[in-house]
Amino acid sequence: MAFINWSDRLETGISKVDQQHQKLVAMVNALYDAMKDGSGQEVLGKVLTGLVDYTRTHFAAEEALMSQFGYPGLAAHKVEHDKLTGQVAELQAQFQSGKAALTLKVANFLKDWLSGHILGVDQQYAPFLKGKGVR
Repeated sequence: MAFINWSDRLETGISKVDQQHQKLVAMVNALYDAMKDGSGQEVLGKVLTGLVDYTRTHFAAEEALMSQFGYPGLAAHKVEHDKLTGQVAELQAQFQSGKAALTLKVANFLKDWLSGHILGVDQQYAPFLKGKGVR
């Protein structure tokens, strides 16, 4: 069973965003599976790095889309993105320096944040962008 189950409830109705969200969900699931399977620190480190890098790519794409269509909540949304990027970068730095292990608490944080972000602030911009013809 997946750690995060993708469902229609998580869909924004914007194809590019939904595809990226599905990839992020898959990456969090892969990180959880690696932790659960007792994979070595090297494997966990690679999965975490991939997740961090892809999250930045996804956030930039979302922000570009919102900017292109003049979404009025862009500044507040960017603050949310910057906050998570900072939290995950700090987690990654602690992991790489050996000061922190990837635990179920970390996996749950990522799961809760990703699900909460998609169901919360991402669902707020979706109607605006769809109203502009973005699909």
